[in-house]
Amino acid sequence: MQLIEREYLAQMTRFDAVLINDAGDEEVGGAGAAAAVALAGGRIVTSAPLHDAVKRIADLASRPLILIDARSASEDDLSRALSRLDGLAAGRDLSMVVAIDSEQIDVTAAGLQLSRHQILCDPGPSDWIGAIAVAQGTTHLALHDRISENEAARLAKLNAEVARIADVLARLSKHDDPPRSALVAEAGLDFSSEPGGEHPITAADIRQIVRARRLRDRYVGTGLFEDPAWDMMLDLYAAHLERAHVSVSSLCIAAAVAPTTALRWIARLTEAGLFERRPDPFDRRRAFMSLTERGLDAMRRYVSMARALGLPVV
Repeated sequence: MQLIEREYLAQMTRFDAVLINDAGDEEVGGAGAAAAVALAGGRIVTSAPLHDAVKRIADLASRPLILIDARSASEDDLSRALSRLDGLAAGRDLSMVVAIDSEQIDVTAAGLQLSRHQILCDPGPSDWIGAIAVAQGTTHLALHDRISENEAARLAKLNAEVARIADVLARLSKHDDPPRSALVAEAGLDFSSEPGGEHPITAADIRQIVRARRLRDRYVGTGLFEDPAWDMMLDLYAAHLERAHVSVSSLCIAAAVAPTTALRWIARLTEAGLFERRPDPFDRRRAFMSLTERGLDAMRRYVSMARALGLPVV
């Protein structure tokens, strides 16, 4: 019985993969991807250079996982190939994992708009394995998802409790603190308005906040206060106030974490409806990131409420 179960699980985790790597399988990236596929229970059905990848994948009857090591590709070749692969993957509902170096972040982000994909920046073997697990939904990933769901449920309960407490405090403030009551409960106070009226904040103010956050790292140690989502929110809000454009690579730097981690957070915040990616109308190899209307509204409300309550914007 146990043998049958093991064989059944093995069948469930088997998958086909296509390895796209101009440098060849012997190179570090190709070898890392190939080893990760084997460890995850998959098989590489074909390997192809970047320029021939679309034709090779289109000829396959299966639905393979597409693994691309593009670190040896030129910017122009990568831009052309990714736009075609992105459309093919989206049309056939295929997952892609793309390995790049830090100088290729912008061209890669601009080329991948439609497909389900993950971007790895200078990945090691563990990065390949993790990305393949996420793409394939292996048994280990299912366990991870259950943990995530439990964490999400706990966070939802915590948010609900915080909201309840805030509501109670707001009601109590109407009776216990007349000056604050006038401030918090005043019907005409519009916390969704653009800062600059009731409770102004400037891009320079936000840049100072970011500098203070980096100062902690200098004196306490790097990696102890990582908060990439908020660092990127602050950067994009400052750019909005400055009417400036922010490239994907620039936003990764603002996140103050490893590029692969920053790219994951960008994808997560985009899926959450807080970030949006817009192509550069003058250069198809580049895309800009910005806050969505929802993201802007959240930042405006946060700043206004913090200023109204006399709290620092941190």
